[in-house]
Amino acid sequence: MSGYAPSEAARRSGFSLDTLRYYEKIGLLADVERTAGGQRVFTDDDLGWLVLFRCLRDTGMPIAQMRRYAQLARDGEHTTDERHELLCHHAARVEEQMRLLQRQYDHLREKIRFYERLPGTAPGSEAG
Repeated sequence: MSGYAPSEAARRSGFSLDTLRYYEKIGLLADVERTAGGQRVFTDDDLGWLVLFRCLRDTGMPIAQMRRYAQLARDGEHTTDERHELLCHHAARVEEQMRLLQRQYDHLREKIRFYERLPGTAPGSEAG
């Protein structure tokens, strides 16, 4: 098992040191090991959790749901159905957001094409 200083864990995860402390404080990261001097030492397992938290956060999962998922995982195998359901519901929300973004992107591209068809507007220029 590898151990990582907080700065290395922050670098590897892409989270700030403040976020790592916050995630530990609110219970997303549980039982982070400490040196005899009290410095946190992150394990590969902790980094795996951080990768998951990055995915969940970046896809818009609320902290409360992230906490629920982490607690369920710590509660053991009997929670697999509930964890699966939680992730499926989140995935459905992400899919809907992706559809919305695609519609908005298509609208934006159509507006850009409109401006590019105007006389005197060069493709890629920032016509208002």
